[in-house]
Amino acid sequence: MSRSDAPVRWHSIWARRGWQATLLWPLSLVYRALSSGRRWLYSVGILRTERLPVPVIVVGNVVVGGAGKTPTVLALLEHLKARGWTPGVVSRGHGRQGHETREVLVDTPADEGGDEPTLIRRSSGVPVFVARKRVLAARALLARHPEVNVLLCDDGLQHFALGRDIAIAVFDDRRTGNGWLLPAGLLREPWPPRPGQAHVPDLVLRQQREGTGEPAPLALPDGVPAFWAPRRLADEALGPHGERCALTALQGQPLTAVAGIARPEVFFEMLRERGLSLNHTVALPDHAGPEHFRSLLSTLTGTVLCTEKDAVKLFACLPAAGAPHALLCWAIPLQLHPDPAFFNALDQRLTALPHARLSSTHGHQTA
Repeated sequence: MSRSDAPVRWHSIWARRGWQATLLWPLSLVYRALSSGRRWLYSVGILRTERLPVPVIVVGNVVVGGAGKTPTVLALLEHLKARGWTPGVVSRGHGRQGHETREVLVDTPADEGGDEPTLIRRSSGVPVFVARKRVLAARALLARHPEVNVLLCDDGLQHFALGRDIAIAVFDDRRTGNGWLLPAGLLREPWPPRPGQAHVPDLVLRQQREGTGEPAPLALPDGVPAFWAPRRLADEALGPHGERCALTALQGQPLTAVAGIARPEVFFEMLRERGLSLNHTVALPDHAGPEHFRSLLSTLTGTVLCTEKDAVKLFACLPAAGAPHALLCWAIPLQLHPDPAFFNALDQRLTALPHARLSSTHGHQTA
């Protein structure tokens, strides 16, 4: 099994309780014991959770990889800004070099800021900080940007050192797979949580490709509402210098699609659903580094399509890649359209928080 096809193979194993998953099941019991023990240490106060003076919204997965955290964060940022909030984002910054606490700026290379934080910063314009410990990123962000009055934590459901006020669990069409924990299944934690268990999410957002109907049923904790968010590829592709190209203009052309994400085959399927002909597809490891793209681009000609997450690395490699002059690269944004009821539920919870302010030392009066 090569690195490129490993994700497909693992997701196939995690989709059912076959012999391969069954062999791994004893290891999932060890994983469960370790994660439950860690959760218990936080619940009794042996490990400390730090609360911040502004509301913290955590967005994360209960399942491993590719459920749609980053599109959810971007949709939330757009909504919060429209409602008058001044948000910021903290993240660990998976795939970056180094572990120091740093601000991700518009010109920060993706290998220094992490591909997802770099995409969030460039797409939203809000302050973004990364650190090995998210609480350090949060402290640094509020010190540098005192106007920020709400924080989004990207991928933080299983990280309890940073206190959360609202937790959002994101699911995709895989739901919970075979229902077993890693490494025998998709789950990072048992689902649904048992009654009374700490750190139960407040909201569930279920994502599915547009046109495939509403998602199949998902077991939910008592009292936790679930909402639907169809997702689709944008009608326009984006070039390295802000160029735009309608997807319809790419129909009938020989194309190469590249994806270094958790589930590259989903991106390829969505491109085909939009009427694009893919002569070649290249699946890279999730969070693939610039060296993967430099090596790849030197072998390609024609027109290359990629995700926005990959574009923050691929586009930076173009000038020095030694690629033929005829090479054209386009990023295809992924658009997420959550049910308005999801945002209404979020607003109700956010404005009810005692430390939610629309203007104070962190920028606000009571909302």
